[in-house]
Amino acid sequence: MSLPSFISMYQQLIAAPSISAIEDHLCMSNKSVIELLAQWCESLGFNCEIIELEGNKGRYNLLAKRGQGDGGLMLAGHTDTVPFDDSRWNHNPFKLTERDNKLFGLGSIDMKGFFAFVLQAISELDEKQQTQPILILATADEETTMAGAQQICKHPNLKPSRCIIGEPTDMTPVFTHKGHMSTAIRVVGRSGHSSDPERGLNAIEVMHKVITKLLILKEQLKNKYSINYFEIPHPTLNLGNIHGGDNANRICGCCEMHIDMRPLPGLSVQELQALLLDATYDINQQYPNSVSVIDLHEPIPAFTGSTDSALVKLAENIAGQKAVAVNYCTEAPFIQQLGCETIVMGPGSINQAHQPDEYLAMEKIKPSQQIISNLIKASCF
Repeated sequence: MSLPSFISMYQQLIAAPSISAIEDHLCMSNKSVIELLAQWCESLGFNCEIIELEGNKGRYNLLAKRGQGDGGLMLAGHTDTVPFDDSRWNHNPFKLTERDNKLFGLGSIDMKGFFAFVLQAISELDEKQQTQPILILATADEETTMAGAQQICKHPNLKPSRCIIGEPTDMTPVFTHKGHMSTAIRVVGRSGHSSDPERGLNAIEVMHKVITKLLILKEQLKNKYSINYFEIPHPTLNLGNIHGGDNANRICGCCEMHIDMRPLPGLSVQELQALLLDATYDINQQYPNSVSVIDLHEPIPAFTGSTDSALVKLAENIAGQKAVAVNYCTEAPFIQQLGCETIVMGPGSINQAHQPDEYLAMEKIKPSQQIISNLIKASCF
């Protein structure tokens, strides 16, 4: 089997739905994407290992390798996409559509399209000149639990020297980023008839006290922690959604709020979890066991890198851009556990990620392709 053209690979990747979501009814297997990538990798002489995630039937990682021994360069990305709102898309999310010098499709830049760039670049290099291993890692469930990356970082025989994670950065190297925590705050009161409020415990009123404490914590985080090279230099706390109660004439018996927190490097998720528990401690003393703090998924730590690493300097030199810090998070802190120098750097703009009519600007294809090719050559040839 020969490798399809760049556009054909793009089309086939977009046409293979691979949504991951917290809601079970929206989730899809990524197996079709993994099998496509494995076929293409094998056509380029890679040995492929397809690994089903533990406890996640229908979710797979792909690890492809060409070359012997440890070291070399790993090019990594996730195969899943976020869900989409059909009413807000002007194009079929699962059909690559060219219009206005843009390639539209779900996953076009976040981030299935990255694999087309990587495979095209490798196909144009002379395998006989390769001196270091090239690895391609395709993971599952990055958009939700990051279970794929968490499992692959425990692989017993995976020891690359360098890794580039191809999230959309417009080919600007990213050397560090914040972490991510999604947490449910659940208040359980006592329902009853609204004509006698004292006979119950109104969960909405207790949640009001919780929110007051969280807004104080939000300001404390802002004032206590700061790293200037982030555009938003402090940790953030966002009150994302809230729901509770069922009728105007009933005392609300349960109220739940979901919050999002973004820790800086150096601020551990364990410390943030402790701060949340501390913020609710007095309320739980006043109303025993009324407030629960629950992780919605495994917290993602911040990614701590250095501008002094050889990979960062190489990427800066090839891309002609200084490495930056970003506020969103990726699989980097897990991949980094393999002991490799790690950066985040890929085609497309993060501004299009998770948006209706997600697209890749076509004028960026050739320069992005050249940068990726040069990074592979500098590391493995």
